[in-house]
Amino acid sequence: MPRLSEVITALENLWPAERAESWDAVGTVVGDPEQEVSRVLFAVDPVQEIVDEAVRLGADLLVTHHPLYLRGTTTVAAGTFKGRVVHTLIKNDIALHVAHTNADTADPGVSDALAGALDLRVVRPLVPDPSDPEGRRGLGRVCELDHPLTVRELAARAAERLPATAQGIRVAGDPEATVRTVAVSGGSGDSLFDHVRAAGVDAFLTADLRHHPASEFIADRAHSADSAHGTPHSPLALLDAAHWATEWPWCELAAAQLDEISDRREWGLRVHVSRTVTDPWTAHAASTPATPATPATETPGAPN
Repeated sequence: MPRLSEVITALENLWPAERAESWDAVGTVVGDPEQEVSRVLFAVDPVQEIVDEAVRLGADLLVTHHPLYLRGTTTVAAGTFKGRVVHTLIKNDIALHVAHTNADTADPGVSDALAGALDLRVVRPLVPDPSDPEGRRGLGRVCELDHPLTVRELAARAAERLPATAQGIRVAGDPEATVRTVAVSGGSGDSLFDHVRAAGVDAFLTADLRHHPASEFIADRAHSADSAHGTPHSPLALLDAAHWATEWPWCELAAAQLDEISDRREWGLRVHVSRTVTDPWTAHAASTPATPATPATETPGAPN
């Protein structure tokens, strides 16, 4: 069996820590470099439910996409939920390693896995990494469909292929518009609107879209005119999925990558992907059609 340090080196080769954003917190959080590793669990969130699953599984290493401590802390006391995670990991000799924004921009990375789940053909990064001479790394992906779909059909495909969540898929734009090209970005994506505009795609699928940026983006696309011809731009649809659901496909991709390394090096690792839903939203109540307001009827003698 390999030592933890050997497995971490392999993971760092896939997702080098130096390619993470400066604000990010990636790398090994808990673990003895000399401990042996035989079983690995991949998940999106390092929350207690996932750690308990790792304990039941007998995992020696938990790899998550989201960091446990994104900002500094002064305590790992078990009375806090993050402290309890740390205590559980250490008591059970389970290491924790995080690949976050360094996995977002990797080739292949989080958005490649998202595109693959939806049967989209990746053409190029949405935001290329300027340090990549081959132009394959970067944030988000610009993709093509093998056959055109309507926005409604693309949303239905996303709802079917991505893990089920209470949110499902929200759509902004004409549901019957034709989609041939799609930009995708796993996780929060409304900071990428300028790049989506520049890409000239028909739809953008991401997560955590906020009201004002989405509203302004749709209005801008619907009403801006082409400076040369004076004709409106074709409307661009937004598809908003749950954050967790857009990043979960990466767990399967990452597990397959580690599996391949294990086979090549004859490590004999048993690699697993958690299917525990850690999206924080647990229920959804669909809106009912609004009824017109009914004017109040005055009752004779009643006080006004």
